[in-house]
Amino acid sequence: MTTFSGQTPPAPESTDQILAAHDSSVTNSKEILTRLGDEGLKGMWSAKAGEQTLMTMPKAALVRTIVMNHWIHHRGQLSVYLAALDVPVPSIYGPSADENPFAART
Repeated sequence: MTTFSGQTPPAPESTDQILAAHDSSVTNSKEILTRLGDEGLKGMWSAKAGEQTLMTMPKAALVRTIVMNHWIHHRGQLSVYLAALDVPVPSIYGPSADENPFAART
């Protein structure tokens, strides 16, 4: 992965490091969205590489299209990878085909 600045972040050294980075990012994202509020989401956001503007869009559109849709896409990828590895797919958006909420529990 390369950032807009061209920097390559260091590779994680453990699963715990990946999970900690994920949890930190989720916490940070929630704080930013709470701080922005409805009015802040009406403002514009720009992706820049140095002085060059790569794209500009309303912050609400950014959250929906890039953040949420991208997250949904990766959840879909995860379910495909799990199925290919013959691992039961967990509930992501409700029961999966590998789960039967009506099955008798033993």
